[in-house]
Order: sequence, then structure tokens, then C-alpha cells
Amino acid sequence: MLTLLKLLKDGKFHSGQDLGVALGISRSAVWKQLQLLQAELNLPIHKVRGRGYQLAAPLSLLDVTQIQGGYWPVQVLDSVDSTNAEALRRVDDGCQAPFLLLAERQTAGRGRRGRKWVSPYGENLYYSLVLRIEGGMRQLEGLSLVVGLAVMRALREMGIPQAGLKWPNDVLVERRKLAGILLELVGDPADVCHVVVGVGINVNMQATEEVDQQWTSMRLESGHMVDRNALVTLLNARLHEYFDRHRRDGFAALQGEWEQSHLWQNRPVTLVAGANQIQGVVLGIDAQGALRLQVDGQERVYSGGELSLRLRDDS
Repeated sequence: MLTLLKLLKDGKFHSGQDLGVALGISRSAVWKQLQLLQAELNLPIHKVRGRGYQLAAPLSLLDVTQIQGGYWPVQVLDSVDSTNAEALRRVDDGCQAPFLLLAERQTAGRGRRGRKWVSPYGENLYYSLVLRIEGGMRQLEGLSLVVGLAVMRALREMGIPQAGLKWPNDVLVERRKLAGILLELVGDPADVCHVVVGVGINVNMQATEEVDQQWTSMRLESGHMVDRNALVTLLNARLHEYFDRHRRDGFAALQGEWEQSHLWQNRPVTLVAGANQIQGVVLGIDAQGALRLQVDGQERVYSGGELSLRLRDDS
């Protein structure tokens, strides 16, 4: 079935006879595989008499041989519940870090605060990098914000110059979410631990009814299909660069660069912490990556994985 998909990925018409010859099966067997593709992967396929079969939209499929750089061993999974969950399982099984998992789709993708991450087949980037962290808490300070900087830089270089950051873990275009980051830690952060760096980027997705917030994709912003292998190659390079800077100089050296790209800098916001809502104005971040807010005329600092930041309606 995946071989058939690779034949159709260009979005052009292919006759049933040509597909059957390429696969070494009958035309009726081709039709059965096409029905499976539609049912299992939710990929619309057009059938036109005299022309053959065509995917409703071309696909940029992941291919390890086209991902350059060689910073970390890479494996592409066809389907997985969650690349982060699979990465954590492999750490538990003793797989040696670093390693990178990519997937064509996730059946149970997740974001921060337990949210679902919509993961259609072959359209977006589902990326989980496992790192072994030694040297204690200093190597973890502001790490999710460092990842955000690297993701943003890669997106800008790929033709999305308006991409910016939202504390703590999102990349936006204006108010529309383009990418999200989810870091998960295993082990003792004061000694030796593993961190799973999960990155989800809306790449070629053009429509969905499953996302419960404003969103966009690289294709919607740029007007053309994006090569996902080129995106992975560039993202790997930027992450490697920013990890080196963070390890060498600490997060404080990147603090100013992050603030310059924060779309909500100096904006009135609501910080949601469980059932509590805090009204303030964004002053920036501190040397550990915590959020600095002006609340009732005083500066306060907030950090934690369960915090959510929203622009106030009057902003």
C-alpha cells in the first residue's frame, strides 16, 4: 500500500494499468489498495474515466536518504500513536541517545496541557529528538525557549518571515499557531537525564475541522507546497546550532534574542494558571526563561508547564 502511495504522491493522474504493472498486481487489486488508502489514511483519491487515479493533493513524503546533516540517527515511522510517546518507550528500553524519530502520521498526537495535536498523514511534521543531558539543571534552563528560537529561525529561512514566538512553547503568525513544542523529561534533572524534544509544525495542511484554536500552516502562508525533508534538514541544523550556544553560554546569552522575537512583548495579557487568571503586561523573560509580567504596578515572575498565556481582548 505504501509503494502505491509513493507512486501517487506527485498528485498527477496514473492509470490503473500503469499502477498494476508497477506493483505487479491486477487492476482490481490496485482498486482494493486504493480503497484501503482512503479508508486507513483518510487520503481523498480522485477517479476519472480515461485518466486514472489522482491524489486530491500532492504529498511530500519523508525519506531518510534526503535528510542531510547527520547530527543524529534518524528513523521515519509510517504511523505511531505519538512520536514523543514512542521516544519515551525507547528510552525505557535502553536505546542510546541521541536519536530522532519522525512519523508520517500520529494517531494520538499530543501537545501541552493534554491537548490533542492534529496529525494527518504526510502533511505536517511530527518530530521527537531524544537528548542525554549531563551537567545538572543549568543545561535545562530555558531549553524549551531555545527550541522555539531554533524552530522559528528554520521557519523564517523556509519562507515564513513573519513567524514569531509566544511564551512558552508556540510559534505563531500573528495570532495563528504554526508550530508547538513539547519537552518531556526522564531521569534525574540534577544529574543525568533524557529529554524528548517534541516539535509539531503545520507544514502542508490546508484544512481541518479538528483544531480548536486559530491556526495556519507553512503552505497557507507561503502559497506553495513545502518539502518536508528540506525542513527537517534545516531544523536539525538550527537545533544543533542553538543547543551548542545554550550548552556553551547558558540561556542568559539567548534571552535578548528571544525577547526580540516575542510577538506579545509589552502587550496586555491574561496568564491562566489552573482556575486562576492573572492580568498583566508582558515585560519579557528572565535569565532562566520564566515570564516577567507587570501586575498591579509590580514585576512578577512566572514559570511552569501548566501555564497558558492569552492576549487580553482589549489589546
